[in-house]
Amino acid sequence: MDKRSTIYRIYDLYADGFRNMTLGKTLWAVVIVKLFIMFAILKVFFFPDFLKANAGDGCEADFVATEMIGRSGAAEGSGG
Repeated sequence: MDKRSTIYRIYDLYADGFRNMTLGKTLWAVVIVKLFIMFAILKVFFFPDFLKANAGDGCEADFVATEMIGRSGAAEGSGG
């Protein structure tokens, strides 16, 4: 890649910034650990698989369609 290109200069700016970081590396580590906890651990305990519990095997699409149609009809009849 040409050293004068804009893309290379932008990449070089960010690469040099991350390379010279001291406190920032620790903060990035904290952010990554928090994201892992939120998406990997909390998801297991607080967000159960609703479709698996309520729809039969292979009938997930039918269950979702029925729920959406039912909720759509309820929303139309309630306002006015």
